[in-house]
Amino acid sequence: MRRSDGRPLKSIRPFMKIIPFIMTRRSDAQIFAKQIIVMDKIDAYLKEKRQQEHNINYLHLFIAIYVRVIAERPQLNRFVMSNKLYARNGIYVSMAVKRLLKDEGEETTVKFSFKGHEDIFEIAKIINSTLAESTSANNSSDVDKIAARIMALPYLIKKVLIGTLKGLDKLNMLPRFIIEASPFHTTLFFTYLKSIKLDYIYHHLYDFGTTGLFVSLGKVKKMPVVENNTVVVKDCCEIGYTIDERICDGLYFANSLKLVKKYLNNPYLLETKLDKVEADVE
Repeated sequence: MRRSDGRPLKSIRPFMKIIPFIMTRRSDAQIFAKQIIVMDKIDAYLKEKRQQEHNINYLHLFIAIYVRVIAERPQLNRFVMSNKLYARNGIYVSMAVKRLLKDEGEETTVKFSFKGHEDIFEIAKIINSTLAESTSANNSSDVDKIAARIMALPYLIKKVLIGTLKGLDKLNMLPRFIIEASPFHTTLFFTYLKSIKLDYIYHHLYDFGTTGLFVSLGKVKKMPVVENNTVVVKDCCEIGYTIDERICDGLYFANSLKLVKKYLNNPYLLETKLDKVEADVE
């Protein structure tokens, strides 16, 4: 049965096909990587954009980079379901947000949808409008509404219903409206720890849903770096990555991280729309 959020990959190598049978859970297959980013060029770019009256911030910039890299590196947009590899339809980024930055502030999730062609200014508009709608005190997201209805049911019915939803997902029968609302059915889950002044983490991958990438951006801090064979202290951010290793091989992922660094070193490249979103194999 076809899925509403992706198509099965048939022409991949036999070794790639067998890996999901060996590592059956996403949490069995997670690997970790870290990037240290010197912030000089990023801060200069963001300052210039503010002077030009473009409201571009770190969140906009980093999500724009990952959307661009995923559009150019389609294997990052794969997922595994029931021991099969799928190419995802569309590019999605989920994140958890607080409606109020206090301990008692209610947390919700948002899910941004992209085509891959967008420039950084279009991505900023999508992020701002989605956040404004989702964090409104009088508004509940679709996932909040679904969760509230389920949690209002008696315990046994809740347990059976959630188990049924998981089973339907594995059978490619989960309703489209649940997949579209679910933050767990996404290309990338972004943890913006910089906003609450915390260091990066390596976040686990969820076995429910289809998320194959978790990115955690930590706070800006002073760190020693080597420039021209001299150790200097710079403002830096650390980024923690968790990836489902079944979706692509190590070299592909390493080259994708190099592409991330290319855009971090020259954010102006993001101001041009991408002409062609690369397609995965059949």
